[in-house]
Formats: sequence, structure tokens, C-alpha cells
Amino acid sequence: MNKQHPDVKSKLKDTDLLKAQAILYRRLSANLYETKIAGEYFHIHGSLEAGKTLNMIGLEAYRPDLTDYRECIDVIEKHVKQYTAEELEVMNAEISQAGGQTLLNLPPWQLDRLQDDSPPCPFPDVPCATPTSKPQALSGIRVLELCRIIAGPAMGRTLAEYGAQVIKVTSPNLSDVPFFQVDGNTGKHTTDLDLKTPSGRATFEELLNSADVILDGYRPGALERLGYGPEQIVKLLKGRGKGIVYVSEDCFGYQGEWAGRPGWQQIADCVTGVAWAQGQFMGLDEPVVPPFPMSDYGTGCMGAIAVLTGLYRRAKEGGSWRGTTSLCQYDVFLLGLGLYGEDVKAKVKKDHDDHFFELRHADSVDEVGGRALKSMYRAHPELFNEKNMQKTYSKGFKEEIRWCRSPVTIEGLRVGFERASRPNGYDAPTWDDWEIEKGVIEG
Repeated sequence: MNKQHPDVKSKLKDTDLLKAQAILYRRLSANLYETKIAGEYFHIHGSLEAGKTLNMIGLEAYRPDLTDYRECIDVIEKHVKQYTAEELEVMNAEISQAGGQTLLNLPPWQLDRLQDDSPPCPFPDVPCATPTSKPQALSGIRVLELCRIIAGPAMGRTLAEYGAQVIKVTSPNLSDVPFFQVDGNTGKHTTDLDLKTPSGRATFEELLNSADVILDGYRPGALERLGYGPEQIVKLLKGRGKGIVYVSEDCFGYQGEWAGRPGWQQIADCVTGVAWAQGQFMGLDEPVVPPFPMSDYGTGCMGAIAVLTGLYRRAKEGGSWRGTTSLCQYDVFLLGLGLYGEDVKAKVKKDHDDHFFELRHADSVDEVGGRALKSMYRAHPELFNEKNMQKTYSKGFKEEIRWCRSPVTIEGLRVGFERASRPNGYDAPTWDDWEIEKGVIEG
């Protein structure tokens, strides 16, 4: 069953408020299409509000008559072909949607000091989760995650796997992709707060007062407008006796003309050349979006490394620390490592299904991922061995869920979660009452 199957959807909290994911036509507003110039491609992206992008290219926000995958692609691409990439870029900027082309020359993640007034803050000494379990690296560390979609929650997921108490804070008025929450919320508590209301702000600031880490997954400036940017947070916490680690991730990084613009993994993959490298590997002279959210999770890992480094620096030197990473920074780092040799590429092509290599530029990320997964099941069944998986019943989703065991081992420490996943907004906004699920720890 896939994420659109009615039985799967019935278990998920519907946070797709504007139906940008649920309706195929609207979902394909986030896709790669050829432009007015032959051989030139542009990835439009409807983000979580598809209507803006569809209207931009002259289409209606909703087309109930369009339900066929290929027909939707043909209709949308016909309209995209009325414009050049340059024209689409200008239009995207005007409506603040994702899409485009740029080049970054930044490290995969950065860490800078925010303030040096507070003293060193040692890692807390916290008892093990159960009498028989090992200690965890981040036990007692409190994290507030203000993120949606994949890359930001992947930062918090990693920290939860290392033992941190992570509260994912989302707005009840903003969309999120329901299916991503099954994996992204593993190990966390989740709560809904409206930071534009006095009550929501008061509750958030109460949580903030004892937090060690803030994760910011919104475009640069979004949380500043609410009064919760890094410098503003430092001022709010002045005098509490310990610093804060504030780590942000976005699409384009924190320098340059595009720093404040929105973007998703597919945009970063197109902008940096990753999608073109994927197409060339497949024998095409056109880009193809890579299968799976690899850059999303890779960026999440970069952000988690920035957090770990910031916590270490806070413990040794004191002060508050600001970390930054982005999808484009990760992709540029990835390309900088070089491509596999022709012998490796030839073996992969030989091992995998021809059906995958029939994909073209306009095939959606779901189609690309679905064909890749089917081929991987056949060619490498060992990757899906049950010994590599954990499973438990999730009270939040009211269903048994499975996830991959951590690939990381640390001598003397446990790496793993303490609780099952749950949908957004499931828990009360408090640092109290952290349940320990023995089956998750020992599973």
C-alpha cells in the first residue's frame, strides 16, 4: 500500500489543509517541465499551496476533470512551455514560490557564536531510561523543533535518536505533509501552538525558558517576524544562566540573493545540478529528479552535526551558538565528493529494472521513487531484511509502524528511540510526562 491508499490515509492526521498533496493535479504543480526553449527545464513547485503556481502559468487552482497522471503532466507542461526559464524565474520571485537556478559556494554547515556572556553548561547527568539500558549521548537535552516537511524534522529525529527530549511545535493553521510525519516524528512529542496569539506565545516562551536547542526549518526571516529569531531568542533568555544552540535549515542558504526564498529538495537538486547528473546517469540529455528524499535527510544530518558541535562548544566554552545548513549546501558538498566511476554505473544499470531507466524529466518524484523502490526490492532484498527494522504499535496513529534501525553504534552508549511516532499536535505542550516505551528501547 502506498501513502495515497485509503487505509493508509485513514490512519494519518489530515494536515494537508489546502489539498496540495491529496489531489494529483495540484500535487503535479511541484514537478520538472520543459520550457519554451527546447532542452531547457524548470522545476515549478506549488509547495503546500498549489494554487499560486498553477495560476501563475495560467491554469485553474482546481481541475476535477484531470485525474490521469499523464494527462495532468501534459496539461501543465503545455502551459509551462509558454515561458522561458528566465521568465518563470521572475514570476516565481513575484509570488514567493519555490523554483529556479543558482550556485552556492558554502560549506555544508556552519557554526558561529551568538553571545559569550553565559558560562560553560555541562551535559546533564540523567539516569538511563531503564535499569538495563545504556546511557544516551543527549539525555536531558531539551529541543524545540519549529519545522515542517522532511529536512528540519530529520534534524530533530536524529537528536531524539541520541536521547534528546524533542518537542515538535507546529501551527494548527499551516499545512504539513501527513505521510512524512510517520517517520519524521519518531521519538518526539508533538504539539500545536499558534505563535500569533498571546496564549500560544506565552506557552511557547514557557517551554523556551528551559530549552537547550532551537531548530528552525522555515525560510530565513520567518521566525524573526514572530520575534523568535536567534538574536531575539538570546535576548529573551538573557539572565537564565546558560546559553542556547539555534540551528536553522532552508533551501538556498543564508547568503546571497535567494537566501530568503522558499524551496524544497527537488528545487535544490535542480539548482545545483544533482538532477542533471541523475539524468545523465540514466543515459538522457535532460534532468530527472533523484529517487527518495536523500538531500532532505542528508541536510538533516548536517543540521544535527551542527547541533552536536554547538552543544559541545557550549559545554566547553559557554555562550550561545548559531548553526546553519541548507539543501543546496548539502547538494554542492555531495557533488564535490565526485561521481562514481563508469564501472560502478554500468553495474547498477545492469542490476536494476529497465522500467526505471524509462523515466523522463516530467515524471514526478512519487513515480521516480516508486519505480526505484520496486527495483531495489528485486535486486537487493537484503536491504529490507527484518533484522534491519524495528516495529511497535503507535497509539497516535493507532497502527503498528516500522522504521529502520540506526546505522550508528557508539561504544558504551545506546543509540535509539524511546517512544513511537505520532501525528502532529498529539501531545500537551509541556516538558513533563515523557513516556518510556520499553518495547521501543529493547525492540
